[in-house]
Amino acid sequence: MLMRTDPFRELDRLAQQLIGPGTWSRPSTMPMDAHREGDTYVVAFDLPGVTPDAIDVDVERNMLTVRAERRPATKADDVQMELSERPMGVFSRQIVLADTLDTEHIDADYDAGVLTLRIPIAERAKPRKISVGVGPGRREISG
Repeated sequence: MLMRTDPFRELDRLAQQLIGPGTWSRPSTMPMDAHREGDTYVVAFDLPGVTPDAIDVDVERNMLTVRAERRPATKADDVQMELSERPMGVFSRQIVLADTLDTEHIDADYDAGVLTLRIPIAERAKPRKISVGVGPGRREISG
């Protein structure tokens, strides 16, 4: 069996243990991917173990904020944790959206621990053809 080690991952894990879980005043970050599909930007956040009711997505002007909280699975007093490597607490990520995106029509979906946001490109930002008419002092512009 081939085993690959990543010393930076171990350093991140140790730092997370020292810092402790994220709190509402000092949240941890969450991994994300972003890509474009035609006229839509797609942003995916990894949030395994987070229930949908513990996720908040807000947009204020062009600032998108995703905040989530991973809570312990059990709160029983008779449970003794033997190993805990999954971070608990609050996670947050802020993204500045371009003016060309339509923040009024963001679609959010949560499936298999991944929050996916689909942000359409605004109509005003889509390319359009402009035709120019010929004639003395006359121009025709169509959009």
